[in-house]
Amino acid sequence: MRKLLSLVLALAMLLSVAGSALAEQKYAEGTTLRMAVGYNSAKTGIVFDAETAGEGITLADGVTYHTGELKPTWVAVEKILGVKFDSKYQGNGAAKEFEYWSQQLNMVDMVSGTASTLSEYGEQGELVNLAEYLDVMPNFKAYLDANPIVRLSITGNTSTGAIYFSPYFDGVNDIERMPLMRADWVAKLLDGEGEFEADACKDTEDPVYTPYMPTEGKVEIEVVTLDGTGTETITKDYDAYGNIIAMMNDEGSMSGEDAVNMLREYIDETYGGYYGTQRSNLFIGQNAAWDADELVALLRCVVANPQTLNGTDSIQGLFSREDDNNQRRVDLFRFAGHLFGVRGMESRQDFLYVGTDGQLHDARQEAAAYEALERMNALTQEGLISIAYIDMAAEKSATYLENDNGFMSYDYNQTQTVMNATKLQAGEKYMAVMVPVARWYDGTDENGVYMRFTESWRSVKTDGWAISKAGVAGDDNKLYAALALIDYAFSEAGQIMMSYGPDAFIKTDDEGNYVTFSFNGKDMPVIADATYAELWEKASGNYTNYARMYLGSTLSFAKSQAFEYQCTHDVGKEGAGYISTAIGLGTIKHPELALTENPWYTSVPTVLPNTKVETSQINSYTELTANGKFSAARGGENLFVDLIVKGYDGQDAGDAEAMAHVVSENWYGDKYLELKNAAWKRICEYYNSMN
Repeated sequence: MRKLLSLVLALAMLLSVAGSALAEQKYAEGTTLRMAVGYNSAKTGIVFDAETAGEGITLADGVTYHTGELKPTWVAVEKILGVKFDSKYQGNGAAKEFEYWSQQLNMVDMVSGTASTLSEYGEQGELVNLAEYLDVMPNFKAYLDANPIVRLSITGNTSTGAIYFSPYFDGVNDIERMPLMRADWVAKLLDGEGEFEADACKDTEDPVYTPYMPTEGKVEIEVVTLDGTGTETITKDYDAYGNIIAMMNDEGSMSGEDAVNMLREYIDETYGGYYGTQRSNLFIGQNAAWDADELVALLRCVVANPQTLNGTDSIQGLFSREDDNNQRRVDLFRFAGHLFGVRGMESRQDFLYVGTDGQLHDARQEAAAYEALERMNALTQEGLISIAYIDMAAEKSATYLENDNGFMSYDYNQTQTVMNATKLQAGEKYMAVMVPVARWYDGTDENGVYMRFTESWRSVKTDGWAISKAGVAGDDNKLYAALALIDYAFSEAGQIMMSYGPDAFIKTDDEGNYVTFSFNGKDMPVIADATYAELWEKASGNYTNYARMYLGSTLSFAKSQAFEYQCTHDVGKEGAGYISTAIGLGTIKHPELALTENPWYTSVPTVLPNTKVETSQINSYTELTANGKFSAARGGENLFVDLIVKGYDGQDAGDAEAMAHVVSENWYGDKYLELKNAAWKRICEYYNSMN
């Protein structure tokens, strides 16, 4: 059990660290730091906004806070570090916040921004080079040494090894997004003896989607056993029954009842009775082995059987959390990458991935990406993607779950499965399911490997905090106080603080020790009962919203998922537990935060150290920039999303090869990739020279 660290003990712990900024007493007690930092709104800064605080808000620590006062995390950090925080935050997202301060950096000491912009301004001499001070930042240095890709992601100059910002992690080295399904609907359609009998049903649409998986032969897949204790190999035997999509397509439009019975028979025959009468385990079980074709068959069954599943005449198949918000709509093309084995669709940077040749590749310039989107457009044509995704004037997808009208999405587990408590009724179950089997070309077999792989892997996010050189100029107190803040945030105590908030929000035993639980092999604190009750009362169980809006934690630095896990609904824990077990047993592969022997498994750094001249050139390729043809911003434009909705209609190109050529040649994608690879080569050479 971890000893409860009082604020005094936490300070003493920091003072005991040899070489730390505090140990050398590099700044005066009471030094004020002007903080232009926050997450993305006035509600998620280091001080309370008027809407959140109202006439005064009393939290689980028993303290009443008012508008403009520091949130609990920052009150505690003030005491631990012996500094004062003066919030200058304008309430913007990282990009706009830095844009606001960029011409008046002398007015702030710490500022938030996007990683690429901070690196760019750092190279211009506007931000402090943290690498020059690692000798007084032992905790930060140790973190970077333990995570090579993190170091590469924040290195802004490969000649000097300069680092211009502290990284932000929303969890690290763990899966991020997951497929989510109404598991109760899957079981209702597929499980049981005898044939499925619908209350009433619709006909499936005329088929458009064609088989992705083989139509004959056998494919062996390693799965976790149903009890989760080990692995076993099962066979998809296409000679026994055929490919389910090919079989359905031969029949053409059919009744929803017939479609379900065909899928049931396919599962029984193809898997040799492996799933028994619990056929739903193909999709929702610990031993799930579903692939894109099987999912499409299931979607056809779901959409054609609304009367049985929800008692209405309509069900939406695939949907995004907010179908009218481009920031969420992009999740469907990310999911397409997983369905059809395409790298770069959910990259840590742009659409880049490391190929088997050790070079960077760009999904936007490869035909495989557009072929995957053609398949998604086929789902659109069959009515298997939500009407709100196609017509943003239709019923909002944000209401689908509470209205019992949506089947499946690809999203974050904790924030979405909490709806089992807030939106769904008894007996309804919306849960994370295993990532799909697809054919991935990882270089181990020239014909590809049928396996499960997720590109949705947590690493450095695209935002961070930096120290303004003009702000701290001539004032070593400010400089070293800011350095001490970053170093503290990456200490063991600091990582707990920046995730959980102060000790008053953490459960302790009668002797004052933290109550802990095992999370990813490490003992982590349990939140206090009052904290748990409060996050449900004030944030409907959404840990991230609660932490940012009320505690002031998880705004930057290293956010542990341990707090979030405790707030996950039991249904969310069930699905995430299946996936975690599969990752641990190696049946789901993922990128690594290291330079791996097989470079295909190396995670792309979030930022690459392109020079000022190179960055300027990259920014001139306007179709490829963050505000161009592939934007992930709320009101942005995204070609991949457009292709899902309407195919090549309105595009100059009419097929996958031609579309890839447009990006590569007409939009200068080839030049973009040359510049990115130049920086990638330099950063790899720099890292190797350090080792």
